Amino acid sequence: LMNAAVAQGVEPAQITQHCDSVSLCFSKGLGAPAGAVLAGHREFIAESWRMRKLLGGGMRQAGVLAAAAHLGLQHAEATLRRDHDNARRFAEGIHVLDLPLCSINLAAVETNIVMVNVQGAWPSPAELCDRLRAVSEEEVAETGQAVSVLLLPWSAHTVRAVWHRDISAHDTELARRKLEFVVRKCQD
Repeated sequence: LMNAAVAQGVEPAQITQHCDSVSLCFSKGLGAPAGAVLAGHREFIAESWRMRKLLGGGMRQAGVLAAAAHLGLQHAEATLRRDHDNARRFAEGIHVLDLPLCSINLAAVETNIVMVNVQGAWPSPAELCDRLRAVSEEEVAETGQAVSVLLLPWSAHTVRAVWHRDISAHDTELARRKLEFVVRKCQD
């Protein structure tokens, strides 16, 4: 919700105005260690509260978590905008390389998520992710750095990359270079 609101330049309420209920996780893009909020009609919230208690849910002394969520909400726009900018920078950096094994649809990069299309039968998305995660002696010798990048094999031909508050512009550039290095090694 918050990523969509920042990307569209609107308030979250505008996106949810026709929803019966909304759940917002504070530990996703907002950086809190835990917590979520549930909003909806009074009867829905009362029943949700009852079910949570029936299932043993409850937290005592949750104020420190609420403080982290509050801080995340106060800085959400700037933090998420930075995540979106880093994702866009990564996507554009890969796109201009014009690599035969990977492509990115820049028009689809709207938030902090980048879908990398993997062309051909090899490497598969899972194999590509394994190579991005691993650090080889050859990589250190050629690039002078040991970089491990964690991406998710999303489908038979797609890898998913997601940015969050702990990934800097420098980390983004390292990830772009690592993908370029791995793809070039796969071509050889």
